[in-house]
Amino acid sequence: MPNEPAERARRITVQRRGPLLVEGPVEIELEDGTTVSSDRFRVALCTCRRSRRYPWCDTSHRRKA
Repeated sequence: MPNEPAERARRITVQRRGPLLVEGPVEIELEDGTTVSSDRFRVALCTCRRSRRYPWCDTSHRRKA
């Protein structure tokens, strides 16, 4: 629609051996279909699946495997 404001692109920062940093707010759909959301200005998403707060990163990736 021509009169609708353009939505600003989200910035996602990839960190080697770390979480994905996503500019918020965000809404995430999990594998089971549930959604979680955060209104923070930046969120860290777990990529190693070690987090006890998945999908949010709790720095568990820092521990040795």
